[in-house]
Amino acid sequence: MTFAIDLTGRRALVTGGGQGVGRGIAHAMAAAGAEVVVNDFVSERARAVVDELIAAGAHATAAPFDVSDHDAVRDAVGDAAVDILVNNAGNAGPEGFTFAPFPESDPAEWNRYFQVNLFGVMNCTHAVLPGMIERGWGRVVTIVSDAGRWGEPRMAAYSAAKAGAAGFTRSIARDVGRHGITVNNVALGTIDATGDMETALASEEGERFSRMLRGYIIRRFGRPDDIAAMVTFLASPLAEWITGQTYPVNGGYTVNQ
Repeated sequence: MTFAIDLTGRRALVTGGGQGVGRGIAHAMAAAGAEVVVNDFVSERARAVVDELIAAGAHATAAPFDVSDHDAVRDAVGDAAVDILVNNAGNAGPEGFTFAPFPESDPAEWNRYFQVNLFGVMNCTHAVLPGMIERGWGRVVTIVSDAGRWGEPRMAAYSAAKAGAAGFTRSIARDVGRHGITVNNVALGTIDATGDMETALASEEGERFSRMLRGYIIRRFGRPDDIAAMVTFLASPLAEWITGQTYPVNGGYTVNQ
């Protein structure tokens, strides 16, 4: 007897699915039988992952749009009959992270963290929920961060945006549970999204990465497959009595928090 997750007949939208964790989630959803809609801000990345999935025998399409643009999200998603939404798009946008103590931060930079990590989640969830409610089934899984659950120094705006997304998820779970829709978060620690962490440890920044690694009970950083496994479970019928929760997948970076 084998234990398997079957998402056959379901359509899954993975935002930020063109690379890293999102790409891993897209592959896991496809392996479970779902039709996968791959979103990315960069259309070439989305289409590259779609090509990978199709080559593996899956059904997949690309949906390039900016999650922070509500009209673009609505136009792309409105009639797509999405059964599973994975709000994975996040981080700091094209500009990258700016690490600084909060009193030294530039208020002009705060908004970009909220646009993607909070409002992007709200925009995509707003677009798919009416269809889920009509069909009486749905899954929403939002990728948040230990920065929002636990807090990280020099990352206050990002931490606030991720905490906001987690709180939004808990509220929505209460709104839509009666319609057969579950809504959960997966909180990440540091992820080696490209498989290049060994190179990073040997670089000029290696000591900083080594100090970070000492905070993990399992002495490695996360991999996309670690996250994809939890997300795919939460999207499956096996998790139909789980909602409004935040699951840390973080190698023991935080314990009982």
